[in-house]
Amino acid sequence: MPGLTTKNVSKKGFRKAVKIRREDDQSARDAAEMSVSIYKLLKQIHPQAEIASEAMSIMNALVNDTFDRIANEASRLAYYNKRAITSKEIQTAVRLLLPEELAEKAVSECKRAVAKHKRSQ
Repeated sequence: MPGLTTKNVSKKGFRKAVKIRREDDQSARDAAEMSVSIYKLLKQIHPQAEIASEAMSIMNALVNDTFDRIANEASRLAYYNKRAITSKEIQTAVRLLLPEELAEKAVSECKRAVAKHKRSQ
């Protein structure tokens, strides 16, 4: 690990820092893996459909890329308006990045999901 050596950190501190770094890397990989959710969605829509592992990899990359773009745009909007990232910034980012019909569908589905979540609490 750059910057961490046993010369400038105790052995116990070095081991702890390496362990924390490994856990962070693992959680980042887990968070970026959308394959399970994509597969569940596929089975909801077309129960008998199958998907190749290479196609799943491409879908995973597409979902992660779209998520990153929306998050970056929402962050930029929040920075410009000197606010925290709220649902309004995310909704605006979706409307800016996605084509009109797809954005409308995404926003309406998100509103429905949030309302359902609030009812369940």
